[in-house]
Amino acid sequence: MNRFAILAASAALIATTATPAFAQRNFDDVEVTTEEIAPGVAVLFGAGGNIGVSHGEDATLIIDDQFAPLSMKIERAIANLGATPVKYVVNTHWHFDHTGGNEHFGGTGATIFAHDNVRVRMAAGGNVGGNETPPAPHEALPVVTYAQGTRIHLNGDTISLMFFGGGHTDGDSVAIWEEANVVHMGDLYFNIPGYPFIDVSSGGSVYDAMRSLDIVIAMIDDETKVIPGHGPMSNKAELTAFRAVIGEAVSRVDALREAGMTLEEAVASAPLADIDRGEGGFISADSFVTAIWNSET
Repeated sequence: MNRFAILAASAALIATTATPAFAQRNFDDVEVTTEEIAPGVAVLFGAGGNIGVSHGEDATLIIDDQFAPLSMKIERAIANLGATPVKYVVNTHWHFDHTGGNEHFGGTGATIFAHDNVRVRMAAGGNVGGNETPPAPHEALPVVTYAQGTRIHLNGDTISLMFFGGGHTDGDSVAIWEEANVVHMGDLYFNIPGYPFIDVSSGGSVYDAMRSLDIVIAMIDDETKVIPGHGPMSNKAELTAFRAVIGEAVSRVDALREAGMTLEEAVASAPLADIDRGEGGFISADSFVTAIWNSET
């Protein structure tokens, strides 16, 4: 399967799992696959957000945990790495396709880390892209929270969890393995067709997202392995290109606003028509224009 086919398949999977029908979906056909990207560092792909794994002599840590019905498959994939059971979980943000396994892993004794706003939003529940998410059970809530970040010293590396102001939501963490030179972007980076999802209802803002992306791009180098929230593994060049597309889109929409257009007029003018983001994306150009318009600066 070529790269574009992988991207298109990823987008289709997200579109399927991001509808109200996801709760009725049969997850039996989902395969959780593994890609080892550095000694003691791996990525799991399945349905929902990509899972980063740190494993070694100290303990096993995962970043995000997809949907609840996949928890046993995730455990088996981790065991196949030769890793011990999960001891630590990091949530990059509160959305159900990244935190669905929290109740399982929290219930087995794992300690869950996240930004302060992740716990607040999970405890309250809310609407995400038309899906009503109920308040999370106690076992699923992050136990260790932070405002700006924290560092976890594990398996011969230091994993820095950092909050740069969010953007996808108001609680997005970026995780960097300092020695292995790996970064997990969460949903600040969608490496799939279509436009990024800015969840304005969860405090997201495209302007915050651009600032967060700029900080990460300045921190990493050409050898950094970049784990996107969705889609295949990536690198600094592709992340930089993604940021450039967002910047161009924002400039065009800002110009329409300054010209006195309404949101409806801006959407109807199709300002992003010549920006090719591939076929079948999860977020359409019209939805992205609307998210930009509604984002707080």
